[in-house]
Amino acid sequence: MPQRRDTLKNPEQELRIFRVRALLAVLVVIVLTSLLVSRLGYLQIVQHDLYSTRSEKNRVRVEPLPPNRGLIYDRNGTLLAENRPTYNLTLVRERVDDLDDTLALIVDLLELPEEEIEAFQVRSRQRQRPFQPALLMSDLSEEQIARLAVNRHRLPGVEVEAQLLRYYPDAEVMAHALGYVGRINAEELQDLDPGRYAGTHFIGKTGVERFYETELHGEAGLRKVETNARGRVLRELGRTDPVPGANLTLTLDRSLQMLAYELLDGRRGSIVAIVPNTGEILAMVSTPGFDSNQFVTGIDVASYRALQEDIDLPLFNRAIRGHYPPGSTIKPFLALAGLVEGVITPDSTINDPGFYQLPNDSRRYRNWLRWGHGRVDMERSIAVSNNTYYYTLAHDLGIDKLHERMTNFGFGQRVAHDVQGESTGLMPSRDWKRARFNQPWYPGETLSVGIGQGYWQVTPLQLASATAALANRGHWVKPRLALRIGEEPVPAELPDTLPDIQLANDNWWDRVYSGMEKVLSGSEGTARRTGVGLEYRMGGKSGTAQVFSLGQDQRY
Repeated sequence: MPQRRDTLKNPEQELRIFRVRALLAVLVVIVLTSLLVSRLGYLQIVQHDLYSTRSEKNRVRVEPLPPNRGLIYDRNGTLLAENRPTYNLTLVRERVDDLDDTLALIVDLLELPEEEIEAFQVRSRQRQRPFQPALLMSDLSEEQIARLAVNRHRLPGVEVEAQLLRYYPDAEVMAHALGYVGRINAEELQDLDPGRYAGTHFIGKTGVERFYETELHGEAGLRKVETNARGRVLRELGRTDPVPGANLTLTLDRSLQMLAYELLDGRRGSIVAIVPNTGEILAMVSTPGFDSNQFVTGIDVASYRALQEDIDLPLFNRAIRGHYPPGSTIKPFLALAGLVEGVITPDSTINDPGFYQLPNDSRRYRNWLRWGHGRVDMERSIAVSNNTYYYTLAHDLGIDKLHERMTNFGFGQRVAHDVQGESTGLMPSRDWKRARFNQPWYPGETLSVGIGQGYWQVTPLQLASATAALANRGHWVKPRLALRIGEEPVPAELPDTLPDIQLANDNWWDRVYSGMEKVLSGSEGTARRTGVGLEYRMGGKSGTAQVFSLGQDQRY
């Protein structure tokens, strides 16, 4: 049987072990306590300002106050662009717990149609600066406002804001001249001053609204408010009022603009009227127009597609972007070019048999009157719009001088001061054709340019501007749309204006005017019925813009 042995305990050893363990425990406690105290000190002392600010932000927030956009008037004080009170739906994503659920609830409450839901979802996720409200909907109805108010407790971060919305009383008539405002998109947001545009949802997109965006917008303000736990405003603690944008007075005359629009009667066309000695644009119409108010709050897909697919191109601004052969309207300018270059005098004549032939060329370039006008001088060539006279003149000038002198009248370049989106048109030259087609310039092409055909393309604004310079005896005044910005007048003499056109004899201007007057009141004038019964003198020049090649014996 095994012998039993009792293990003897060593009290001293156990005491040492206990003391070591107790010491380790105390050290751990001391270390942990030190860490906690250090962390507490760091948070309370070092990070005091940060957490104090965060705590304040939970109770107090700063809200941007967008400025009122400046109004736009015509020259007589008639309102062309105003701001109407409206209610918008906005959302601050950082204050929304579940964005998808919140959007679904809003869609359900407002009973949005299917075609609007996708656009609504896109707007809700559009990139915004942190804590800046995203515009979800504009111009809410009273019923929609009531539904949102009843369910306000279920929509944290969602607000109904009272704002002023742009409205155009004469939208279709003024659409191309004024342009319109629209929602700020993500690309525009990157380029905008965040302080100046805080709380702003709209920006000028086209026309005057875009060109004078800086002046019309104003400066944003802010207010400091105290909120409750749900983020609702309890009281206002302070504010800096926004600075409204400057009002803009245009050179346009609404009555004249309306008349021009009515005269075009919905046909594709454009009318531009300019005061020669000031450059003030009295009317600038492109038809058909469109309702620019649709673009302010965001046009729906179906309506935009209908505008894009319309064969009459209502979105296309023919006044500044339409390229058309000027036709016979440019004959007074060619006559002036001939006078400047000494190729003709006012009394120089040609005999018109009804056609023109280049030297050593059997091809005939026809006059519009097949049997010809007989003996023609400068004034009669303008009055009857004789082609043969200008074939001869164009050939004698040559394309190089012709291009130079027509460029002096502003053709082939932008001419206006503040017309956003203006096109340059096309004033052809040898260099242009070589660069464009890698081909030489032919003499027959010079003849086509001589009657405003061929490659030559002008905009209605260019042609009106050149005519204004002609009526102003060669003195250039840059066309403009702004008359006053606030109370400050826009000067008539603007920088980068083309140099004046000088004639050796100032009376030659009167000879050209006489030819243009005979167009309307002379016995042979191409528009002689227009001048019947007028109580004042008026000059003009008719022209037919056609696109064709002048074939052998082809009628013009």
